[in-house]
Amino acid sequence: MAAPNVLTTRERVLDATLQVLARSGPRKLSLSAVAAAAKVSRPTLYRWFPSKKALLDAFGRYEQRKYDDGIAEAIAGLKGDARLEAVLRFIVRFQHAYSLRRLVDVEPEHVVYQMARVLPIMRERLLPHFPRPQAFTVASVVTRIALSHALIPDDDPALFYAELRHAAGLGLPSRSDSCRNGPPPVRRTRTTVR
Repeated sequence: MAAPNVLTTRERVLDATLQVLARSGPRKLSLSAVAAAAKVSRPTLYRWFPSKKALLDAFGRYEQRKYDDGIAEAIAGLKGDARLEAVLRFIVRFQHAYSLRRLVDVEPEHVVYQMARVLPIMRERLLPHFPRPQAFTVASVVTRIALSHALIPDDDPALFYAELRHAAGLGLPSRSDSCRNGPPPVRRTRTTVR
């Protein structure tokens, strides 16, 4: 197993996939371009991912795992509103670090298709974090706000956070609230080997 802050070859390839997708979109995605971005040979990439479809499928699972692991880490040991606040702060940090803006320019129809595919998955994963009886509705609204920010990013994470808090029934943060400056930046637990 690799050291905690060193990416495996497979993870480097999957991280490079996002860079290449942002430049060329999934239709024009080239495995050679991904190999070059990951700084691995083409045979190494093909050993892990024998086709573009295999790479894109693995990339989707990898991104979902990063999201799920991030939420789990953010809420560890928390209960009630503190847990919900941690979920919302994580969503803002995750979205702020992961913009679809360039991919929308390259292949808008693919982004719309993927968002429609991801919406029920994301809502289902958020559902346990919202109190009943309105959990489904609140999870749906929070998911749609998060996806809209993914599609059209805003440079004001504090506003995004305030929108999520309001949708979740936590009210708007006060001006003196520390969230006015936005959630803390995304903490990276792994770094790419150079």
